[in-house]
Amino acid sequence: MCPSCVFDGDLFGGHDPVRLAYDIDHLCFEELAMPAGWAAVAALLARAGGTAFVERLNDAGVLAVPGAHWSDLSRLWIWLPPHSRPAALDGLGAGAGLTRVVEAVEAAHPDLRERFRAQLAEELEQEPDEDGRDYLVEQLWPAVIAYAVALATQEQERPGHRPPWHVLSDSFEPGTLAGHFTQAPQLVAEQLVNGMHVHVGVPSRETGVQALNRIRVWLPTLTALSANSPLWDGHDTGFASWRTVIFSRWPVSGMPPHFADIADHDRRVQQLLDGGLISDTGQLYWQARLSARYPTIEVRCLDVQLRVDDAVMLTGLVRALVETALAAAAAGAPALDCDQELLQASMWHAARHGLSSTLVDPGGRQRRAGEMLYELLRYVAPALDVSGDDLQVTALVHRLLQGGTGADRQRAALAHGGLPAVTDLITARSTP
Repeated sequence: MCPSCVFDGDLFGGHDPVRLAYDIDHLCFEELAMPAGWAAVAALLARAGGTAFVERLNDAGVLAVPGAHWSDLSRLWIWLPPHSRPAALDGLGAGAGLTRVVEAVEAAHPDLRERFRAQLAEELEQEPDEDGRDYLVEQLWPAVIAYAVALATQEQERPGHRPPWHVLSDSFEPGTLAGHFTQAPQLVAEQLVNGMHVHVGVPSRETGVQALNRIRVWLPTLTALSANSPLWDGHDTGFASWRTVIFSRWPVSGMPPHFADIADHDRRVQQLLDGGLISDTGQLYWQARLSARYPTIEVRCLDVQLRVDDAVMLTGLVRALVETALAAAAAGAPALDCDQELLQASMWHAARHGLSSTLVDPGGRQRRAGEMLYELLRYVAPALDVSGDDLQVTALVHRLLQGGTGADRQRAALAHGGLPAVTDLITARSTP
């Protein structure tokens, strides 16, 4: 389950939490012990709804007898694969109640809850007040632990165990990602990817379309710069960003087309909706798109990063790129004319090689990857200067050119020490 996709509304949207609770109860009935990822969803639902949520389940009539875990999370039983679990859970059996899992993790990492509290306080920017933050920590903590366990154990599943999407099949329209499970089970089963999505505010949907037309030629360069998914199922795919390939297999994906204006954009999206090819705009899986939920452009072509400062660098570049495009549109400067098939092939080339080879410029010429990066920096330099990001972003780009992308570092670790070395690299880079 990709956190970015949840945020952007691609998976859950506005669907009824009562129905989701029913499907989770159905999963418990069928499987006896649920995977930790679904336990986290259940914990969030239970804690967010409180006693009122249990009353809603009783009143809704869809649950003959709501699961006891909705009012008592200690009754939530989690499957713990024996060969893929944190050391803190070694003393537990093949499954354990969520309360025991939380206690075991806290005993092994006594500072973890305080670190989460500090991070939450920083993200909330001092709101709500301290008592409110303490309450949020208390409410969210079981779900946080369950999600952490899910990340550590998701590679191991019981024989014959289906991916969790199937329990949502009755909750979603056929065109949604969960609904695709019965129609495209292999695609859904392999949707084990995480992308980094950057939202940049735009004054209006019309200006958003004009900016979208101007940033699309730079998306392959951003993909190469962010490449961090070279491995799949324990082996090297030969691609720097295999996530890009995996995600390009859905009906409406890849490079966004050029739109004449917002009316043209909306007309073409409506055609997809009317034809039943997508069920809602959350299924527009373009590498950049207008957000349906926020007044933003979403740039979605980036892999999740190993280092926080690499994520900061990419965020600064994307913001500067969109600001540059907005300024160009306001000045009446035309968007670069680039054929769709050339852009699509350029994106594939960027995903294949990252920064280790060449990139393709809007004119179709292959150029050294470093040369294209410097061209991007030159293009967005005024916007970086206005935001005060120029020194930091430029320095981080130079560091990445010297040290390699996340894909380069993962491959080096694999060659040096196999998958354990890759795991050490990821945990060392992505934890405080």
